[in-house]
Parts: sequence; structure tokens; C-alpha cells
Amino acid sequence: MPTSRTGRPPVQRASRRPAVSRPLSENPVQRLYTRARKAWDRPLTAYYLILGGSLLITVLGLVMVYSASQITALQMSLPGSFFFRKQFLAAVIGAVLLLIASRMPVKLHRALAYPILAGAVFLMALVQVPGIGMSVNGNQNWISLGGSFQIQPSEFGKLALVLWAADLLARKQDKKLLTQWKHMLVPLVPVAFLLLGLIMLGGDMGTAIILTAILFGLLWLAGAPTRLFVGVLSIAGLIGMILIKTSPNRMARLACIGATEPRAGGADCWQAVHGIYALASGGIFGSGLGASVEKWGQLPEAHTDFIFAVTGEELGLAGTLSVLALFAALGYAGIRVAGRTEDPFVRYAAGGVTTWITAQAVINIGAVLGLLPIAGVPLPLFSYGGSALLPTMFAVGLLIAFARDDPAARAALSMRQPRFGRKRAGGAVPVRGPRRWNTMRRRAPSARSSGER
Repeated sequence: MPTSRTGRPPVQRASRRPAVSRPLSENPVQRLYTRARKAWDRPLTAYYLILGGSLLITVLGLVMVYSASQITALQMSLPGSFFFRKQFLAAVIGAVLLLIASRMPVKLHRALAYPILAGAVFLMALVQVPGIGMSVNGNQNWISLGGSFQIQPSEFGKLALVLWAADLLARKQDKKLLTQWKHMLVPLVPVAFLLLGLIMLGGDMGTAIILTAILFGLLWLAGAPTRLFVGVLSIAGLIGMILIKTSPNRMARLACIGATEPRAGGADCWQAVHGIYALASGGIFGSGLGASVEKWGQLPEAHTDFIFAVTGEELGLAGTLSVLALFAALGYAGIRVAGRTEDPFVRYAAGGVTTWITAQAVINIGAVLGLLPIAGVPLPLFSYGGSALLPTMFAVGLLIAFARDDPAARAALSMRQPRFGRKRAGGAVPVRGPRRWNTMRRRAPSARSSGER
């Protein structure tokens, strides 16, 4: 063994390890994208998107209803907060319905499908009875409840169709009958046409379009073949064109698409043009909350069908893009709930509700932007109208219940620990045993050795 000059054995040096190439540092944009994608794929993402998105839309809608309806109320010799108070009351009742729907089991939702459908058909037929039904803006679709309170039964027809059709298609799928076109169409299409007929008797084509969109969404989810889907769509389009051609009012609305002058093509496009004026004058951040000019009698239905235009004028492009982002998040969450479930009823009901809310939002916003004809449908959860708000909030409660019912979401919710559950050491009440919500944590040994302090 060789020795050093001092006579001691040489020190053995550790062999150098080969240099390992370190991964290049991620771009900040890529890092942000990775984190966002991980957060997006969490089990409770859909649950929080539905709950938070619907809550933000409703609260922002209340603020804009108060701002947009003050001048209209004063012109009618009413208090400035008249419409806001009615909308706030409807929002409170809707919040109770949302909470009830979100806590109800799926079996109870299915059991309520037929009673809700029967009640909706009865009320929609009752609208046509003289002395009971009343006309608003030329549409015979309202029932007076006394005083200033009214109800529009066709809004509840949307919820009835979603629940009943989801239960019907789920039962037929369990029996493997949806492979036959007659079982896919009957009795779904006849019942949908019954509801459409009752709505069109009152002249409300906007609600009929939403109901048709729900029907097509359900048929698409049920796996309707392309030729059958195209056939039903062609028949509905033909009927729609006939109804438009035979009505001068609907032809005038069709002529106002993209209009920039109040009298475009011989049609009165005052509402459509002033909606564009409101959006154009808002700029990036708007003129300020409550500072709209168009709501001072220039823009009809500023707090109902054209509340999005007032939002663009007062909150600007930032406000309108925020509303669009909230609806996009709500739509994505609904699609995610429908796509990840194994229960056919949950898939059809979630898909129907998502189609309902997104189609109605697209039609309303498209009309305000001048891209679609004015259909007279409110912006879901945002516009003034208790008859539209109550069933929509119940439908959002359905989505929340379905999102909670997902197995991964249930497991994540069961592992959540309450924030205020542990008591301080040395308190008056002794801790008798470990609490259930602390079982996931590492426990200290119950007995210590005599040498420990």
C-alpha cells in the first residue's frame, strides 16, 4: 500500500459523479399554465365554478338592475328602488330554491319531473283563459298574482322539459331502447311540441327558440343519428321561417340585424341601434356605475332584455368581458359535469341545463350586439324578472348537486377539514379522543418514555 511523505496512508478521495444535466428552468408563462391546468383538473373545480360563477352573475345582475331601472321606475311614478326590491326578493327566494335543489338526492329530482311538467302545462294552458292570462308587450304569456306581481309559466316550462326529458331518456337508455329512432323521438318530441304550441299561442317566439335549443341539446346527448338530427332541425327551421314570414313584427326584428340607423330598411330599429350606442360609448372601463345616458328614456327595456348594453356603457369593455367570462366558466363547468358522470339522468339533466343557460345568454347578448334578431329573452341570472330567475336558480342548484355527487368530488369534500374545529390546549373541556377530521394527520404517541420531557 503506498504511503504519503508523512508515513500515513493517503486519503481516499470520493469519485466524482458524472454531471447530471439539470432541466432548463420553465418559462413563467409555462409555469403559470401548468399551475392553472392542475387547478383546472381538480375534482371540485366544477363545483366551485358553478357555485361562484352563478353567485357573481346574480350579485352583479342585482347591481345593474338597480342602476338600469331607476329612471324607468321614476318615469312610472314609482320609487327608484322599486324594480330592485322585487328582483332582490326573487333572488332571496331563488337562493332558497338553489340550496334545496343542491341538497336534494338525484332520486327526488327524478320523482319531481312529472309533477313539475304537469304543473307547467296546466299554468301555460291557464294563460290562454280570458280573465286569467294577461298580455305584456304583445305576448299573452303572463298570469297576474295580484298587485305588481306576475308570473310567466313558460319560464318554468324550460325546467319541466329538462327534468322530464332527462328522466325519460335515462329510463330508455337503461332498457337499451335509444338505438331505435321511434323510442328516441316518442314521446319526447310530441311533448316538446305541446309546450312549444302553448308558448306560441301567446306569441313568445324567444322562449320557443330556447325550448327548441334544449330539445336539440337533449337529442344530441342521446346520440341521435345525423340524418334524424338534421331532419328535426330542418322541420323546426321551416316552421320558424313560416312564423317569421307571417308576422310583420318578427320581419322587422330580422331586418334590424346589424342596423346602424334608427330607421334601417324601413323598419323601426330604435332599440337595436341605441343598444349599440350604449356599448360604443362605454369605452374600456365605462362611464361609471349609474352614469348611463341611454337609460334616460332612449333605450327601451334597459333593465330587462338590454341590460347588457347598460352594463357595457357603465362598466365598459372590462365589465362586459367579465360577464362573458362568468357565463363561459358556468357553461364549461356544466359540460364537465355532464361529461364525467356515469349516471344517464345526471348527464342529460346537466346537459339540458347547460344548453338552456348558454343558448339563452348567446341569444340575448347576440341581439344586443346586433348579430342576432331581438328575441325578447332575458339574460339568465342577470336581467330583471323573477319568473326567469327562480327556475334558473333551481336549475343551477341541480348542477351543484350533480357536481357534488361526483365520486371524486365526494371524496374531496369528505377530506376537507373544518377551520374552527380544534380547541386550545389547557382549556376547561378535556379532549377525550381524537376528532374524526384530524384522523388524516400524523398523531403523536399516546405515552412517552420516562426520559422525555
